[in-house]
Amino acid sequence: MAGELSGRKGVVAKLGMDAHWRGAIVVCNGLREAGMDVVYLGHTTPADLVAAVRRERPDMVGLSSLSGNHLHECRRLMGALGAEGLGDVRVVVGGTIPAEDRTTLLALGVDGIFGTGSRLDVIVGDVAALLDK
Repeated sequence: MAGELSGRKGVVAKLGMDAHWRGAIVVCNGLREAGMDVVYLGHTTPADLVAAVRRERPDMVGLSSLSGNHLHECRRLMGALGAEGLGDVRVVVGGTIPAEDRTTLLALGVDGIFGTGSRLDVIVGDVAALLDK
């Protein structure tokens, strides 16, 4: 896992009112251990996240959602990224994501989905593979 993501940058955030931050921090630490430069924004709005993407120029945006608002928030974020000409950044979502929502998220342009219980080494490996495409 170490070094898999060297030279890559990620921005990780939580959108909406979701107060569950622990999983996002664990994933941030795993990505950092794999060499990624990770900026953790904590709770933010789609507008502020788009501003961070413009400022940080990440390879990947990671969203954490455990409150069930992932479809609404991802729709808002993907629209805002596209409107700002930032639609080429890879976006992954993790958290409580029901299987029936995966198709909708992928149609919105989300590149990867990691449900609760996803192993950290799998997340890191999948992100590395996604960024190598």
